[in-house]
Amino acid sequence: MHGSALINWLLALLTTAAGAYCLARLRHSPCAAGATPRFGAHRLLARESDAAEALMGLGMAAMAVTGHAVPTTVWALVFGVPAAAFLLAAVHGPARRAHRLHHAVGALAMTYMALAMTATSGGHHHHAADAGTPLLTGTLLLYFGGYSLWAGTRLLHTSSGALAVGTTGLPQACRLTMGIGMFAMLLTM
Repeated sequence: MHGSALINWLLALLTTAAGAYCLARLRHSPCAAGATPRFGAHRLLARESDAAEALMGLGMAAMAVTGHAVPTTVWALVFGVPAAAFLLAAVHGPARRAHRLHHAVGALAMTYMALAMTATSGGHHHHAADAGTPLLTGTLLLYFGGYSLWAGTRLLHTSSGALAVGTTGLPQACRLTMGIGMFAMLLTM
């Protein structure tokens, strides 16, 4: 990333916390440790979402801190393979199609940022517009900015209209954090 070291470390801290929370949710779910699943497809989709959000949060943290030190092929595999999996799942699975597409867009955006980072990792600095396609970067900024606003409104109110307090709003706070983190990473390109 092209931001200051302080911004990169703060972003890494924020996304690590969100990713670790999602990882903890995944680890402590009823289906963890070989337990017999006594729940329907909804819980399996929640586990899939927790796994995707843990990957994205921890991946954003790693990218913010390590950046150019990791080869492009590693970033492409880490984010490209899940992006393809989410795209296939969205096309072939009727349940939670929009949520899977969101995860696919996130993984594709991470792949795009990694490729743009490595394209500018030569011995000299490039102008910010050279870091990626401005139209694609702008489109992704609009998407994740809008997503962050949407996630923020969902964090404030539950489906019953009450204010989400305590741990009931933590999954939404995690999603909001991911959206803000992605937006911040795109801004530094």
